[in-house]
Amino acid sequence: MSEVVYEETATMIAAGDLHSFVPFGREHCRNHPNAFNLQLRELQPASELWSSDGAAGLVGSLQEVSLQERERESWQLRKGHTGVNEDEAEFEEELYAAGNVAVWSQGSRTQASSVYKAFTVDSPVQQALWCDFAVPQNNNEAEELEQTVCIVQSSCINVHTVTGKDFISPLPFQVSNVWATKFGLLLERKNAANDTQPNPPGELLPTVFSMLHPLDEIAPIVSKPSGLFEGTRVQYVSDPNMKIVFTCCQPSIVISYDTVQGTHTVWALRKVTQDERSTVLRCPTEPAGTPMSLMASGFLTSHLRNASHLDSPGGCGAMGLSSAAGISSALSSPLHYSALHSHQSRIMTSSPGVHPRVHSPSISNMAALSRAHSPGMAAPSFSGTSRFNTSFHTPSPRGHHGLLPSPNSTANESMLVLEMEPIIPDLCVEQLWSETVPTGCHREMSSQASKVFLTSDLCENHYLCFLVESHQHLRCVKFIQSNDSTQLIFPSVTTIPAKDAAPLQNIDAMLVLEACGSLVLYTGVTRVSKVYVPNLPSPSISLNNCLPHLSMAVETVSTPNSGSRQIHRLNEDAMPSPVSDLKSLNIKHHEASFFEDYTFQQPTPFIHTLRDPVCNRVTLELSSGVMLRISIPEIATSELVRRCLQAVRFILPKEVAMKVLVKWYNIYNAPGGPSAHAEWSQFVTCFMTLMGYNTERLAWTRHLQFEVPLSPVIAAKKARPSDRGSDEDWDYLLASHYHRQINSQPVCGSVDSCGASDVTTEKEDPSCTASPSSSSLKLESSAPLFPHIPALFYVLHLLYQELQLDELHKARAASLVCLLQQLARDLQMEEYVDLYWRDYPSLISCFTESCMIDQAVIGQMQRPSFLRSDPPCVFTWLSSCLRGEESPPFPFLPGICQRTKLLLLSYALYIIGDVNATSTNVSKYLFKLSAGQKSYASEPNIRRQSSVKVRFSSESLAEQLVVWLSSQGFTLKDLESVPFGVALPIREAICQCREQPSSDWPEEVCLLIGRQDLTKQAHKMTLAKTKASVGSGFSLVPPASTEADEEEDGMLDIIHEVTGLIWSQDLRVQEVRRLLQSSRPVRVSVVQLPEVSDHEYIEEKENKLLQLCQRTMALPVGRGLFTLFSYHPVPTEPLPVPKLNLTGRASPRNTVVDLNSGNIDVPPNMTNWPSFHNGVAAGLKIAPASQVDSAWIAYNKPKSPELANEYAGFLMALGLNGHLTKLATLNIHDYLTKGHEMTSIGLLLGVSSAKLGTMDMSITRLLSIHIPALLPPTSTELDVPHNVQVAAVIGIGLVYQGTGHRHNAEVLLSEIGRPPGPEMEYCTDRESYSLAAGLALGMVCLGHGSNLIGMTDLNVPEQLYQYMVGGHRRAQAGASRERHKSPSYQIKEGDTINVDVTCPGATLALAMIYLKTNNRSIADWLKPPDTWFLLDFIKPEFLLLRTLARCIIMWDEILPNTEWVKSNIPQIMRGNFDTSEDINMDTMAQAQDYITAGACMALGLRFAGSASSDAFDCLYEFARTFMKMMSFAGTAAVGAMGYYNLQTCLSMILLAMSMVMAGTGNLKVLQLCRFFHKRTGGEMNYGFHMAHHMALGLLFLGGGRYSLSTSNSAVAALLCALYPHFPAHSTDNRYHLQALRHLAVLAAEPRLLVPVDVDSLKPCYALLEVTYKGTKWYDETTVELMAPTLLPELHLLKQVKVKGPRYWELCLDLSKETQHLKSILIRDGVLYVKLRAGQLPYKDDPQGWKSLLATTVNHRNPGVTAFKPAAISTFTSEPALISFAEFFCKTSEGLKSSEDSLVLFSAMLYECVTQECPEMLPTYIAIEQAVGTLRRGDLQQTFPLWQLRLVVELWDSRMLRGAANKQDSLLTSEFLPVMKNAVDVALDTWLKDHSSVLRSYMRGEDLSRDAQSVTLACFLVYRSIPYFRNTNTHLEGCSSFADLLLRSSQLGIPLRDLLRLVPLLSSASGSQSLLFPLQTFSS
Repeated sequence: MSEVVYEETATMIAAGDLHSFVPFGREHCRNHPNAFNLQLRELQPASELWSSDGAAGLVGSLQEVSLQERERESWQLRKGHTGVNEDEAEFEEELYAAGNVAVWSQGSRTQASSVYKAFTVDSPVQQALWCDFAVPQNNNEAEELEQTVCIVQSSCINVHTVTGKDFISPLPFQVSNVWATKFGLLLERKNAANDTQPNPPGELLPTVFSMLHPLDEIAPIVSKPSGLFEGTRVQYVSDPNMKIVFTCCQPSIVISYDTVQGTHTVWALRKVTQDERSTVLRCPTEPAGTPMSLMASGFLTSHLRNASHLDSPGGCGAMGLSSAAGISSALSSPLHYSALHSHQSRIMTSSPGVHPRVHSPSISNMAALSRAHSPGMAAPSFSGTSRFNTSFHTPSPRGHHGLLPSPNSTANESMLVLEMEPIIPDLCVEQLWSETVPTGCHREMSSQASKVFLTSDLCENHYLCFLVESHQHLRCVKFIQSNDSTQLIFPSVTTIPAKDAAPLQNIDAMLVLEACGSLVLYTGVTRVSKVYVPNLPSPSISLNNCLPHLSMAVETVSTPNSGSRQIHRLNEDAMPSPVSDLKSLNIKHHEASFFEDYTFQQPTPFIHTLRDPVCNRVTLELSSGVMLRISIPEIATSELVRRCLQAVRFILPKEVAMKVLVKWYNIYNAPGGPSAHAEWSQFVTCFMTLMGYNTERLAWTRHLQFEVPLSPVIAAKKARPSDRGSDEDWDYLLASHYHRQINSQPVCGSVDSCGASDVTTEKEDPSCTASPSSSSLKLESSAPLFPHIPALFYVLHLLYQELQLDELHKARAASLVCLLQQLARDLQMEEYVDLYWRDYPSLISCFTESCMIDQAVIGQMQRPSFLRSDPPCVFTWLSSCLRGEESPPFPFLPGICQRTKLLLLSYALYIIGDVNATSTNVSKYLFKLSAGQKSYASEPNIRRQSSVKVRFSSESLAEQLVVWLSSQGFTLKDLESVPFGVALPIREAICQCREQPSSDWPEEVCLLIGRQDLTKQAHKMTLAKTKASVGSGFSLVPPASTEADEEEDGMLDIIHEVTGLIWSQDLRVQEVRRLLQSSRPVRVSVVQLPEVSDHEYIEEKENKLLQLCQRTMALPVGRGLFTLFSYHPVPTEPLPVPKLNLTGRASPRNTVVDLNSGNIDVPPNMTNWPSFHNGVAAGLKIAPASQVDSAWIAYNKPKSPELANEYAGFLMALGLNGHLTKLATLNIHDYLTKGHEMTSIGLLLGVSSAKLGTMDMSITRLLSIHIPALLPPTSTELDVPHNVQVAAVIGIGLVYQGTGHRHNAEVLLSEIGRPPGPEMEYCTDRESYSLAAGLALGMVCLGHGSNLIGMTDLNVPEQLYQYMVGGHRRAQAGASRERHKSPSYQIKEGDTINVDVTCPGATLALAMIYLKTNNRSIADWLKPPDTWFLLDFIKPEFLLLRTLARCIIMWDEILPNTEWVKSNIPQIMRGNFDTSEDINMDTMAQAQDYITAGACMALGLRFAGSASSDAFDCLYEFARTFMKMMSFAGTAAVGAMGYYNLQTCLSMILLAMSMVMAGTGNLKVLQLCRFFHKRTGGEMNYGFHMAHHMALGLLFLGGGRYSLSTSNSAVAALLCALYPHFPAHSTDNRYHLQALRHLAVLAAEPRLLVPVDVDSLKPCYALLEVTYKGTKWYDETTVELMAPTLLPELHLLKQVKVKGPRYWELCLDLSKETQHLKSILIRDGVLYVKLRAGQLPYKDDPQGWKSLLATTVNHRNPGVTAFKPAAISTFTSEPALISFAEFFCKTSEGLKSSEDSLVLFSAMLYECVTQECPEMLPTYIAIEQAVGTLRRGDLQQTFPLWQLRLVVELWDSRMLRGAANKQDSLLTSEFLPVMKNAVDVALDTWLKDHSSVLRSYMRGEDLSRDAQSVTLACFLVYRSIPYFRNTNTHLEGCSSFADLLLRSSQLGIPLRDLLRLVPLLSSASGSQSLLFPLQTFSS
């Protein structure tokens, strides 16, 4: 066996892309005005300063800089990371550090470098590196990586993230080195000299620390050595001899070097486990047992906790610090030191860093806090010093030396325990592998590796390499990941002589610089070849090969089983030391290995080191200091070659595969190698040679050689301008293929690689095949790949099948088929040859040669078990699947034939209908080839995996298919490249899904089915999950104000685009703005009567203005509701707050009227509360989704004190929309200490609303300070203003809402009846406090009813009942008894309860506790009394409250009709009155009115936000009745008192109405509100105005985007806000705190659904179908709504559906979960919809008459030509279709296409558009073209016919299932039958003329080569006729029809095709009797 043939005589490859390299940062720094630059300039002599701007100047200056200056320059390169997917164009990133500057730049070969970021720091940069920190996400386990640059200085690390956050982490010790790892940074502590002296033996400090995030604490690292001795102790990494030399993220390992033993160790780096943590932190039990080497608490503390200047040059005072703990002598006295450490107290060992906590609450909290805050707060707010220098030593509490006064004092100890807290380790290193210490002394100790890297070879083996420079060798340690990929196993070590090395990641190789100076490429440990760098004379230029025996050594190395020892032996025996070896070869400059002499002795530069490898590029640093960047060529550029190599590597054993790949690499990349397009032919030649073919003797491969007749020499010369040749060149020429070929035969004419166009050579020499020379066509059985030919053939065949499933690879398949047919012929597999011939008839028939394989050596071939005689053909498999026949599983190569796998499983799932095809039954359809390589078992998915979870429930097959495909990463782009016949079922499934998709599919699925509306929705949802980003894509943004002079009235932000759609017919929104604006002067129109003097007239005007101002001051409450959540503030601008304008203008002269003129008395503080409300209104505009932070809130604080009230309101509003949680506690404290009453009220209510129902402790503390009852009885009396107490009490209710918290309930219960105190405290406004306590109690126990757990002893309901009806006061229990000892001296209440104070609170508390419980017994307590006598004792107002309370307890009994309302009036008022009784008619009227109002109020709450027409009509009727009564107000029937009562009731009914119609903007309610707006005189006070304008605000809640909820919490909020006693004037808080009016916001919820057209991104109309769930009042019902509309409450709904026919249907199913719809509504209510083709939006075409389908075309009219291509634009907005219509469907002079093809194209386009599947257009065209070429007879291959056959078969299977399924299929029209018919006709006509050819084929005879073979192949493919040669069944001689059927079923020919063969068969059989019946069939 002659090895020579296969070993290249001289292997050498050329490096490409050579250019000189200068780090970009250096250039940048030169122009950077920093200190480094200035130093440069100072060092330059003056003469050079002039030229210093040029490059020469820089070089000059750099040379003058002293050496240390130059040392500081460093840089590193890495492959560019874009956040996007990996397929982006690759670029390099460079991080350069010099002086105080770090520069991060990016650049690629095509684009110049540019600075991405440059950082300048205060002190010199010691190190700059990239690091990814993992930031844990608060809600789930997933971590987000934050890419950062870390700049290490001597005292701190600056961390800058890509997203723009900056952190500065102070360093507690001097750091020698910093390493980036998967988890964060590793820091190595510098070992200062003084560390080692004072320590007793074994007392070492940790040396390696970790920092997981710039805000986290620096913690020591724990190590876990391997080995069983000493029971593997877990301990801190504290060995000062251990130096880290390398870290890596993937796998996560650290490599260290032991300076004493001289060995390297590999450790796995991982998070520490709980046990390890406790082991390290626990105190060792017996003193002598485990050495306390790690527990040197004192020292550790000194290092960690001290200021960073401990060892820094400036920190000379470091020792002084120790005196803090009073042991300054500790360091100097060993005695003290050891004493400190000889005792195992729990504390001392509990932590590596014990320190009294003085400064921060907890550093980790701090980190969490500032992570949550804005980047502005990101730097830790404590300095490093204060953090670490608290105590230099923490003495052990039981120290003997009198360090502590009381050694055994437990108190002291426990106190210390409390204060100390250990630093908990985060990471652990676990030992994986350690170098064996070399035996024998003759090998000196190994020195530290100067370079470590990971590399892998071409066969997926991974190596860890470290370069030991002193030995000039590279050690490669192979490692394997264990099955669970947690452990690494290191099986073998190999040594390669090397001076330097660098990995080339993406070509699986490494570049090694040998001692002699030549570059050699290795893959793993296999030597590939030398690398030739143009322009660089190699030192060994005179030799053929520098070390001839080296290749032999490497040969043995490359086989994996040779262990490491053998290689050491090789090194020692077979080779002399490198130096002597070089001398023996007598090189002129033998000093090549001695650098020192070398630089002086040799003028020519040589390669000194390699650095900065990125991908396949590396920098060579020459001895002259010049750097060159070269790139090493890839293993293959052509996709086809790459895939073939993949397949080859997959199937061959590793050693063989490696040989083949190395061989190919050398041939492909020889210097001056071929151009890329000759790559395939070169591959074929190389490959066949390796199999044992003589490629020069085979005609077709012979021509392959000269496709590009360019001799290698010329190419090499081109690349190499230097003309000094060398002997090496000549040797190379002699050895080249070219030389051998020229010798062996003359050059022939060039032939296409297909070989089809020029077949002359064989024609001329017919004896070619038979001539004696053909004996040379034998295969060389000694060739390395000879035994593997069958396996390789099969693998390549499968690859060929894979390529056929991709339109883009068809040309490659054609190239591959040439190679395959040759192998098939020689393996004598005729069926395969026949298959190839059927695929490429014109191509294959040109090849005839075959090579002989000796029978003797056939045994050497390994025939794999999976090689079947009948060839696997993908199309046949799919076709039989469509016909419903069973097929054997199809073989595939995992990782290579991905598309085969994907499409076959899709068919199995969708066509066969096997639901488990993609999960458990894969093996039924696919047979996975197992290879010589096991590492592929975990089949790597080449495609990007998407995030779609596949879940199959009751979904249809189509849905399952689509979801599965997108989970495999299959996209529409991929679908376009699938051949049209194969793709049709998938397209069909997609179309089916498009009709009725599920609303919660992920983005990828929606993209695949082509529903942009859903994709956009899903995209927004994913965005919402990742960040609370504001406004992405389309967001409803309020318009920018057009007129600059338009005065700010606070209502600019209502979105007109949406409101214009909701209320398109009128301008009601403008009207509301007019009614609610309070920023312009009001018009005061008073007529001056003749008898009125001017002065009186002015007074009159001002009085009138005062009345108007009552209204103006009440407006903001309504405005806040109207503009609710409509604005996203700009963080850099303060919130605009409209002025509250209380001036007026009098007509006719527009004179200003002012209240401050002093003519009339104006109440003081009149504007305090109105401006508070104004602030709330402004703040409520801010949407909850906006980005608001603590700084912005503080930034809004006004300068002038008179605006303080507004700011107080603003704070409350921020609480209501949830932003106040972001306000720092510090600021809250700041505001409260100011003691401004309003600010306190706003803040307390705001904070509590923001923390609704959370029981937050810090807020509870905050509130308790303001409530005397919650403070301990002995505490000092705080003087808290009354209103602030009220606010705090409500705050407790909000924070504990619905929790049933016992203590708070108890306190609140007693507070309802709080008696007035002796010193006039608690005497004023007692009612509001009592009410607040009642409301708060109600909220705490909200809806709990009788199940109040653990409160039975409080008798809550009884106590409340007593408060409500009066009686004796009970003795105060517990804590409050002390406080209420002495009674009040002013108010004499005696021992009875003052019902006037306590009743409202108690009533509402009962109502809220029993809310919706339908508890009749409680409700009966609240019934109005049924005797006149008792009625006289109850205030009418309390009747209203009782009725309201009773109704909402009996929630389910509320009915929306007048009868129900009237049923609440007691019987005695409804019957006929007995005149004898003395009845006060006023009493009766009032009682009736108030009870009615209470019932209406309950009705409003029950139907809040429902827009129920019944409820509205009922309420409207009552409002009308009351209005009528009001109109008689002047008459005697209604007394003076009556007006106030009627007005109160009317206001309540109005509010009830606006609650029901909340957000709908109902016109009738608006008219009522407007009517009351105009009434300003007489009884109309501030409170009534407030009620009416609140009603107006609720009616247009949030500009129509919000509505009210009826949840318990919402009802509670509404009860607080709409409490029926409104203030009499603007300073009145006696009965109810005004601030509570704004709590209505807590009941608002977004319910507006806005359809947005996904193409135009404009809001539009769409028809919704809303289905209600059935309840006991109504069955399941469906209503149609025209969106944009307010949806009903979601819990009532079953589903919401966008209805056709205008828009694509979309169904949101709410029976499963409402979260999806909720999140849509909360974000902005945008639901994307997509117009169907041919439809116009409702706005343009309300009736649907203009839609294109309606007019021009009814389906039956014959003139499809009536469809004008110009009209396409109304159909669709897809640019592709419009331009198709433009260019293909119109006659233009450029295109001379025939009329009928235009008509055909138009018809296709029309069909596609009307059928809603524009993506079918290419399929239609492809079918048409296939049929056309078949009819013209110029088909070259049968591929299109395969596709047609699949289409027809799919269609048939659909038809067979019955007409019912017709609408499923895509090709419904007449198009397909026409095309099918055309094919049949074409094939039948051919058959008529050439039946003999077919007959001879069917007999299995050899056919002569003539032009007919193409159509014959078409016929065979289309008619699915099998290959007959090896079958025993023949169709001839059938005696009967039944016989024919039987045989056909054996052969598998479909009946339809069989009938086409009848004429042929019958004429053959000659029996006429059979012919007749069959012909009738065929006709």
